[in-house]
Amino acid sequence: MKKITPFLWFDNNAEQAIDFYLSIFKNGRKINANRFEIEGQEFMVLNGGPMFKFNEAISLFVDCKDQQEVDELWSKLTEGGSESRCGWLKDKFGLSWQIIPTVLSDMLYDEDPVKAARVMDAMLTMGKIDIAAIIKAYQG
Repeated sequence: MKKITPFLWFDNNAEQAIDFYLSIFKNGRKINANRFEIEGQEFMVLNGGPMFKFNEAISLFVDCKDQQEVDELWSKLTEGGSESRCGWLKDKFGLSWQIIPTVLSDMLYDEDPVKAARVMDAMLTMGKIDIAAIIKAYQG
């Protein structure tokens, strides 16, 4: 186990959550009943009861290579969940995710503050991130 591992508290459906996440991400594996791994990141889970719920204060950030990956993850993770703004969503277990293309991060932190501001303004109008629209805003 790595030095720091995210620990996810579920009501009574941790095993279903593991199966759901592993069905979505190609590079994942179940380690045991309360541990799994996605893209090299280990997670621990617990069926702890309804006392605590997930909220947006913690989210899982997914760096996506292209629009196809954004679209696929967005579609699968919002199934039974809900869409939010600026690339954020909640899955059917209430866990928050950020589905963000690499190019968005690159453009938001561009040295040219005018270009970066245009990208920010465009992103603020979106639910799921549209890479073509982000690039258009960046180019002016």
